Amino acid sequence: MKLEEIHRVGFIGAGKMAEGIIKGILQGGLFPPERIMAADIDTRRLEDLNTDYGIETGANAEAARVCDLLILAVKPQHAGEVFREIRGDSLKGKLFVSIMAGVPTRRIETGLGGEIPVVRVMPNIAATVQSAASAFCLGKWATPDHAAIARAILETFGTATQVNESLMDAVTGLSGSGPAYVFAFIEALADGGVMMGLPRDTALTLAVQTVRGAAELMIQMKEHPAILREKVTSPGGTTIHGLAEMERRGFRNAVIQAVKRATMRSEELGKDA
Repeated sequence: MKLEEIHRVGFIGAGKMAEGIIKGILQGGLFPPERIMAADIDTRRLEDLNTDYGIETGANAEAARVCDLLILAVKPQHAGEVFREIRGDSLKGKLFVSIMAGVPTRRIETGLGGEIPVVRVMPNIAATVQSAASAFCLGKWATPDHAAIARAILETFGTATQVNESLMDAVTGLSGSGPAYVFAFIEALADGGVMMGLPRDTALTLAVQTVRGAAELMIQMKEHPAILREKVTSPGGTTIHGLAEMERRGFRNAVIQAVKRATMRSEELGKDA
């Protein structure tokens, strides 16, 4: 299967993450709205998506029957129920892309009833603003052509990196949970400004733009963060004193341990999937 051979795309689950992907697909011109279908138990949600994007809506079984590519975007705890609803011979020849956190490809393959190609994806919440950092891995029956399809879709709303499935929990701990770490850093950075006398709104504006600008600088310069850090750290200046205090209080280790603990939690959740 190649991208041009896909006639219809179906979303099983139509939450915010699914909406971000739909928006990316439409803006990227991969598929027109009349070739996209969404299914969800929340009928109001489906009405909103139909109004906002002009896509079709229906039930899970209908989407599975008429679509060539199915994106599983339900909560992991609802996976078994969805599998029972849609499994059967009609799934042969279809591609499934799953964004269900922690659910391994073998569980999806078994649940769907056979030799079904599955691509497992870990996006993050920035998909809702077309800036996700996504990683994906292939199931037993997925091919390089399926990987190319997944990459094309993911790159409409951010970046896409292929990894081995054994690393997906680490991806979850880093980029999946990462936005929350960044939000916490921005909040702390602004709090530091407030402590030193800046008005709250001014401190927050400066903190947000500082993080945004630093990330953009790294993207454009294509240099290691340590090199960029050195470029803004003058001998005996304010920055080196601030960095020294962060190191003294364990900032770097705290971030590393946060990724480690989130990875371990993802592993725990995967065992229950």
